[in-house]
Amino acid sequence: MPPSALFLLAVILLAAILLLATRVRPDLIALLTLVALALSGLVTPAEAFAGFSSSAVITILSIFIISEAMQQTGLTLAVGRRLLRFSGGGERRAILFTTLAAALLSMFMNNLAAAGVLLPAVISLSRQTQIPPSRLLMPLAFGTILGGMATLLTTANIIVSGTLRAAGLEPFNLLSFLPIGLPVVFVGTALLALTGKRLLPSRHPAGQSARAVRLRAELTSLYGIQQTVCELSVLRGSALADLSLREGAWGQRLGLTVVGLIRNGHVSISPSADDLVQEGDAVLVQGTPRESDLLNYGLRVVPDADTILDIASPEADLGEVVLSPHSSSAGKTLRQLRFREKYGLNVLALWRRNKPVAHGVSEVRLEAGDALLVQGPAANFGLLRDDRDFLVLEQDPDAVLRPRKARLAAGITLVTLIVAAMAWLPVPVAGMTGATLLLLTGCVSMDDGYRAIEWKAIFLIAGMWPLGTALATTGLADSAATSVVAVSDGFPPLALATVLLFASGLLSQVIGGQVAVPILLAPIALALGAATGADARGLAMAVALGSSLGFLTPIGHPVNTLVMGPGGYTTRDYLRVGGLLLIAILPVILLGLHFAWNL
Repeated sequence: MPPSALFLLAVILLAAILLLATRVRPDLIALLTLVALALSGLVTPAEAFAGFSSSAVITILSIFIISEAMQQTGLTLAVGRRLLRFSGGGERRAILFTTLAAALLSMFMNNLAAAGVLLPAVISLSRQTQIPPSRLLMPLAFGTILGGMATLLTTANIIVSGTLRAAGLEPFNLLSFLPIGLPVVFVGTALLALTGKRLLPSRHPAGQSARAVRLRAELTSLYGIQQTVCELSVLRGSALADLSLREGAWGQRLGLTVVGLIRNGHVSISPSADDLVQEGDAVLVQGTPRESDLLNYGLRVVPDADTILDIASPEADLGEVVLSPHSSSAGKTLRQLRFREKYGLNVLALWRRNKPVAHGVSEVRLEAGDALLVQGPAANFGLLRDDRDFLVLEQDPDAVLRPRKARLAAGITLVTLIVAAMAWLPVPVAGMTGATLLLLTGCVSMDDGYRAIEWKAIFLIAGMWPLGTALATTGLADSAATSVVAVSDGFPPLALATVLLFASGLLSQVIGGQVAVPILLAPIALALGAATGADARGLAMAVALGSSLGFLTPIGHPVNTLVMGPGGYTTRDYLRVGGLLLIAILPVILLGLHFAWNL
C-alpha cells in the first residue's frame, strides 16, 4: 500500500475516533479532514472545496428553504395535524398513524425537518389521549427514517447520487428508491403498530417535551391562564347576540378578554373583532364574570366544559412581551393604548413583581418591567417587534407566520417535486428553482431562509466530500474493492450488496450514517462494481439504504437524538425496538435489490 493510501487511512481512522469520542464537533472534524487532505496534497485545492458546490449540498440547501416555507405557511403543520386526527381511538392506532404521518412527510422533505414539524402535534396527541410520549416519539423518529428511504430527499441518498454523477454514471432520480423503500415503509410501520405497545417503554419524562409545547405549558402555568379561562353560553335573547365582538365591547362592559369562539363544535382561537356572536354560541373568555353581568346580558357559565382549550394554535400564537426601558407606554392602560386594535393581539395576563395579574388587565396602568402574555396571529407579532415600546421575549417557534401563502407554497412545492420526479430537470436545479420561487413570492423571507439552513450539516458534508475523491485518487477504494473480491471470490452480486449493506448499517450506528458512511463507502461500491461487473448503481443503492439503518443507537440518525430527551429513551430502548425493526426490514431490502436491481 503506497504512503498516500496509508496516510489517508490514518486520516479516516482519526476522524472516526474523534466522531465516536464526541468531544469535537462533527462539522469541525469535517473541516479538519478537508484541511489535512488539502495540505497533504492528496487532493487539489479545487477538489478540496468541491463539496461546497456539489449537487448534494445544493439539493440539501434547497430542501431546508422549502421546508421552512412549508412550515411558516402552516402547510406541514396542517397536514401533520390532519393525519394525526385519524389516530384517535386507541394506542395501537395512534402508533400506526404517527408512523405513517412521519413516513409520508419525510418522503417529501428532509427527515429532521419532518420530525421537527410533527413533534409538537405528536406530543399534543399524547396529552389528549393520555398515551405516554415514549409510546409515540420513537415511532415518529423511525417513521421519518423509513420514509426517507423511499425517495431521494434524504442526505445519504443525495450524497450517493452525487457520487454517481461525479463518477460519470446516471444519478438516482426522485423515485429510484421507491420500489424498495415503499415495501420497507409498509413492513416497518406494520411491525411498530403490532408490537409497539409491548416493546415501547411507557414513560412520562418530567420536564421533557418539545420546545413549542414546553413554552405553551410553562407560560400558561406561570400566568395561571387555565384557572381564569371559562366558557360562556350565549342564551336566546342575549343582549350581545347578533353583535360583533367590537360592538359587544366585552372588555368594557364585562371586563373580560375574548380568547375563543365556539360554534357548532368548531373552536376559533383569537377571533376577529368583526366576528359576530350568535345565539347558541359559546365564548371562551379570560377573567371572572360577575353574576349580575351574566344575568343582564343573557349569558351562562358552562359548568365542567369539555372543550379542550389550547390557547396557542395554527391561527393563534402565544408569546411573552415586556415593556422596554423608558417606554412611552408606561403609566397608560392597555385600553388607553388601544392595544388590541393597534396590534390585533389579546393580552391574557400581566406579570408584575413575581406574580401574575389575570383580572382587569385592560385597566392596569403599565409599569417598566411588566411582562405581558400575548395571544394572536403570529404575523401580528411583527408589529410588536417593530415597536420600540415593547420587547418580544419569547414566541412560539411553531408559529404560522404566513398563513395566506399556504396554497401558493403548496403549489410551488408540488410542481418542484413533479419536475424532479419526472426528471425534466436535475434534482439540484429543480430544488433550487423551487426554493428561489418560494423566496421570490414571499412564502419565506431571505433572512428566514438563511436561518433555516442547518449550516452544521452543510459544512459536515462539504468537509467530508474530499474523502471520496481521495479514496479514488490514492487507490484505497480499489484496494478495498480488490480485498472484498478476493475474500468473496465467486460470490454473486447480491452477496456483495449484502456485505455493503451490513457494513454501512454497522458504521451508521456508531458514527451516524447520513454523511460520513455514504462518503466513505459509495466510492468502494463503484470500484467493486467495476471490478466484478456487477451493477455499480445497484451496489451504490445498497450503501445508500444501509446508511439509513441507524435504528440501534441514539446517534445512529439525528432524529433519534431529537426524540431521546422528550421520550425519555435509553440506549437499551433503541437496541430492543430498533433491533427487531432491522430484522424485519433487512430481508425486504435484499429482496428489493435482487428484483429491482438484478443483483
